[in-house]
Amino acid sequence: MPEASADNEFEESVGTQSQVPILPAAQRPPVPPEALAHRDLQSGPFWQRLAAYADVSEADFLDHQWQAKNSITNIPRLLAAIEGLVSPEFIRDAEQGFHHAPMPVRVSPYLLSLIDWRNPYEDPLRIQFIPLLSRRLPDHPKVDLDPLHERQDMPVPGLTHRYPDKALFLPVATCPVYCRFCTRSYAVGLDTEEVHKLTFSVDPERWRAAIDYVDSRPELEDILISGGDASQLRADQITFLGEAFLAIPHVRRIRFATKGLAVIPQKFLTDDAWTDALTRIVEKGRQQHVDVMIHTHINHPNEITSITQAAADKLYERGILVRNQTVLIRGVNDSVATMGLLIKRLAYINVHPYYVYVHDMVKGVEDLRTTVATGAYIEKRIRGLVGGFNMPTFVVDTPGGGKREVHSYEHYAPETGVSVYVSPVVHPGEYFCYFDPIHLLPAAGRARWAQPEEHDKMIEEALAIARSKA
Repeated sequence: MPEASADNEFEESVGTQSQVPILPAAQRPPVPPEALAHRDLQSGPFWQRLAAYADVSEADFLDHQWQAKNSITNIPRLLAAIEGLVSPEFIRDAEQGFHHAPMPVRVSPYLLSLIDWRNPYEDPLRIQFIPLLSRRLPDHPKVDLDPLHERQDMPVPGLTHRYPDKALFLPVATCPVYCRFCTRSYAVGLDTEEVHKLTFSVDPERWRAAIDYVDSRPELEDILISGGDASQLRADQITFLGEAFLAIPHVRRIRFATKGLAVIPQKFLTDDAWTDALTRIVEKGRQQHVDVMIHTHINHPNEITSITQAAADKLYERGILVRNQTVLIRGVNDSVATMGLLIKRLAYINVHPYYVYVHDMVKGVEDLRTTVATGAYIEKRIRGLVGGFNMPTFVVDTPGGGKREVHSYEHYAPETGVSVYVSPVVHPGEYFCYFDPIHLLPAAGRARWAQPEEHDKMIEEALAIARSKA
């Protein structure tokens, strides 16, 4: 008689029916429908709800060239596109808001069609891209157009070397859409009535200087190609930059930063030359054991549609890893429910939530900032909602000191809104402060900030306590 095979022995030991007791279903009740809301992505011709796009076909709307050609780049055209959808008062409010904004106008038809024009004052996408004078608040005394002090760490124009092994390269200063809260308001986009920009245009000599600098610094292993937005580079420029950095032996990671998935996902679907160029760089990097990926920027669940998913799927099929960096914005995603839905929806389309930034201290957008306490509160309550590799780290990007985990302050004074961080790797022995927006402070804190002679005192008080813990 032949010996029993290993498979037969296993089957006999287990039996045809599992002997493990099955727990009653009542011990884990069915999830309510809202628990699966992250899978409910907007689809269909939603853009046709706007009169301006009522006759636009799906083929045209999915064409990245149509999106770029029809993007709105001036105030009169924007207001004309939404006329009839909003009140005359809103129109005037927006027009005056742009006159005082640090960022110029640029809105894609895709993005414009996602805004709920029945409630434009509270819509989370309108809040991010269309300023209103009525919502403008006085700037905190410590905000800046370059809140991260990137220019202080630029050995060559457009390349910031702050962390020991990482450099940020800005090859271009334009984006497919301009965010009100851009942390590079000092350089990105055209000049506005409020800001004369430092220009980082496409310049072969400037690019070569940046590449040569990276080549000369053997400690640099991680290069972030940002801007502006990497989607604004041509396919041949993606190829040039990717191959130039891949040719440097000590470079081990290359990241292309683009907000395209949020504001013009059509780029990845129909600009075959661009996506193919990126794919070739990713594949060449893999052959050289160099990690090449995309970093994107999505802030609200409504920014993720079936078109976003199709674009993310295309990148996933090509083996391109996508990470997301979110900005914590008041009225947009500063609640546990919204942030939780966002990270679950990102994970659902295979975009890894990476960072959530407490809003940088950017001039002209004080109404968008929230507090360190809010960031810490939300982080505590969403941890465990998704797998750990999909759980973003909540950080404060301190002015000049780099990213620090939101909970890691040496001292935090909620009354005055001063938090103090150290950055031992970047600048050992130094202390860096972040400042909550004044209008969200308790009355006592608001009263002190109303007195200029108190400003330095509040900072020194916080620093003294932080130093005493060293």
